[in-house]
Amino acid sequence: MRIISGTHKGRPIHPPGNLPVRPTTDYAKESLFNILNNRVDFEGLTVLDLFAGTGSISFEFASREAALVTSVDKNFHCTDFMRKTSSLMGFQQIKVVQANVFTFLGFCKLQYDLIFADPPYDMENVTTIPDLVMNNKLLNEDGMLVIEHSRDFDFSKHPAFKEHRVYGKVNFSFFGTQPASSNE
Repeated sequence: MRIISGTHKGRPIHPPGNLPVRPTTDYAKESLFNILNNRVDFEGLTVLDLFAGTGSISFEFASREAALVTSVDKNFHCTDFMRKTSSLMGFQQIKVVQANVFTFLGFCKLQYDLIFADPPYDMENVTTIPDLVMNNKLLNEDGMLVIEHSRDFDFSKHPAFKEHRVYGKVNFSFFGTQPASSNE
C-alpha cells in the first residue's frame, strides 16, 4: 500500500496485519483519484473519510493538500495506527475520530466538500449512508459523496445518485447534493 500522488507520492503505508480491514486496492484507489482529479481541486478541500480503516484514503487526500481530513473508524487499533502514521508523515490536517460511523453522522455539525465511505462489504445498513449524509446536510453546496461497495448494492434509484463505476471487484457510487425544492 502506498500514497499515489502529492507531497508524499510513493511513500509506503505499513499497517499492522491484525487490523480488521479490507483496504481499497491501489488499482481502485488510483482509478478513484483519477476521476476525482477531473472534478475537484484537492488543495483546500474538506474531506470526511468514513470507515477509514488503515487511513489510506485519508493519507492520499492529505498528500494532495486537502485542508481538513476527518477520519472516522470505530476500531481503536485502526484509529491508533492512523494517528501515529499521520504524525510520522506530518499530516496535521488529519483529525482522527474513534466512533461508530452511523452515530457520528447523526451528531456531526460540519459540512464537507467530499465524503468517502468504505463500509464493510457485508454491512447491512450501507444503503442508509446516502440518506444520513443528505438528510443531515453534511455536504457543502456542490459537495460529493462516494461510497465504495460490493456489486450487491445498487444505489441508482437514490435521488442524489449521479454515477456508478466498477474497477475489478470494487464498485464506487457517486452522489451529489440534492436539487433544491421547487416550492421556494
